[in-house]
Amino acid sequence: MPIRKPPTEKRSICGASGLRLETPGGTAITPLGAKNSYPKKAGDTGDSLPRFANQDKMKVTTTSLLLTAAFNAGVEARPYTQSRQVTTSAFGPDELRSFTASTAVSMEVVMGKKKSHTEANIAAGVYDVDRYNKVGATPCVNGTAGEYSCDGVDLMGFLRHQDMGSRERRGNDVWGWTSVDGREFGAVGQTDGTAFVEVKSDGSLVYLGRLPTQTVASTWRDMKVIKNHLYVGSEAPDHGLQIFDMRKLLSIDPTNPVTFSLSSLTAHFSGFGSSHNIVANEETDMIYAVGTARSLKCRGGLWMVDVSNPARPQDAGCVSSDGYVHDAQCVIYTGPQEAYKGREICFNYNEDALTIVDVTRKAMPRQLSRTTYNGVTYTHQGWLANKEMTYLLLDDELDEQERNGPAADQHTTTYVVDISDLTYPVFRSVYKSPVKAIDHNQYVIDGLSYQSNYGSGLRIVDVSSVAADDTAAGFRQVGYFDCRPEDDAVGGEATFDGSWSVYPYFKSGYILLNSIERGVFSLKSQG
Repeated sequence: MPIRKPPTEKRSICGASGLRLETPGGTAITPLGAKNSYPKKAGDTGDSLPRFANQDKMKVTTTSLLLTAAFNAGVEARPYTQSRQVTTSAFGPDELRSFTASTAVSMEVVMGKKKSHTEANIAAGVYDVDRYNKVGATPCVNGTAGEYSCDGVDLMGFLRHQDMGSRERRGNDVWGWTSVDGREFGAVGQTDGTAFVEVKSDGSLVYLGRLPTQTVASTWRDMKVIKNHLYVGSEAPDHGLQIFDMRKLLSIDPTNPVTFSLSSLTAHFSGFGSSHNIVANEETDMIYAVGTARSLKCRGGLWMVDVSNPARPQDAGCVSSDGYVHDAQCVIYTGPQEAYKGREICFNYNEDALTIVDVTRKAMPRQLSRTTYNGVTYTHQGWLANKEMTYLLLDDELDEQERNGPAADQHTTTYVVDISDLTYPVFRSVYKSPVKAIDHNQYVIDGLSYQSNYGSGLRIVDVSSVAADDTAAGFRQVGYFDCRPEDDAVGGEATFDGSWSVYPYFKSGYILLNSIERGVFSLKSQG
């Protein structure tokens, strides 16, 4: 693995042109200082990139301080509208390059922030019974679908958390499954379990039942599907990995929803207790639990579980060299580098860096690179941006809220990363959403990024131009459904409210969006 060596000379961020700001009609920050190339790979020596200098405090880089101060100095004079565009050309490789992660925080800090926010919401009655209305199918016309703002995305169905058996009425992750005969089902994460719904041919949703949590309730629950089985993990203590056969849903009478007992599980893997996310590679029948306890053998990194036989899951080892992994995407590599074609590569989002690992040999995983970036606060999730596997999109969960780096204006910031060389990724640019919100999860299908961005809901972004122009200048929002109207009047807020995740993979085109407060939405793009 190439080691990054910090530069021996200091580079002023206030070059000849200095810092230039424009008004909200097109806020821009010019590149600062002369262009500099990335450090050479061959022959580099020194220590690998450090982890957090202080897990309990935000330490701000000089660049971030200048950008934040500039935005707070009164540049933003009016509320942002849904159509406002933000100039991103200022943030190129030199501006995004960083050799330290001094502004990054740990998962424990993020969880503390979310718990405090949730407690405040509980006190304010945000999750109370009947707080939100039942709604039916509503087309998006002239920018609204009922109370929800939208553009080119219709509301096809909706179920509240209380109508899916949840006593706590709070949601989190969502995933989907399609039966061999084409029926489509959703697994809707909730703090106290997993609800099951069927997506009917008209996009409406029918509640079928639920699987309770393995132990106790938790804000964090995550699930994925391989073939016919659902794999569920949670931050709940001693939860482990629930393995549930989705074919059990096929014979349920929706007039008599079923609450499954834990004895109905196909199996339960107890090698770890709590986990933060579940990653699946359907091509290799591998589940990767991430964010398990740092004190256990995998140190919070990839905990590999072979589920080729779902009834007998097998511990396949760890990727622990870079410690805690928050989320990942693991694939059989078909990109441009011949040395790695056909190998299983995981793109890990590791709190303060993008870490790429070859996990083909489970007993001897090999870390290929580790790269951080300017503005890093909490490296959260990302997805390959094109079929050629030369770019990926990365989202940082806290940069908007903490006003770090390119996210100083709190508009959702998506980082564009060149991974044509797996041993040497380069952060090329950023895409900025027209509204303020924290990004959370995104998935890319055929050049469209389906982003679940908390308070701004579902955002569909055309990223198909990335290979031809990696400045993100060609990226454009082509549709949205905002599931949190409470912050629309102020152009959005960088808070932990709204949508948690999205599932856009149904062949029917229906999209599931799970809202923390309200419930699960069935949506469909008009495009």
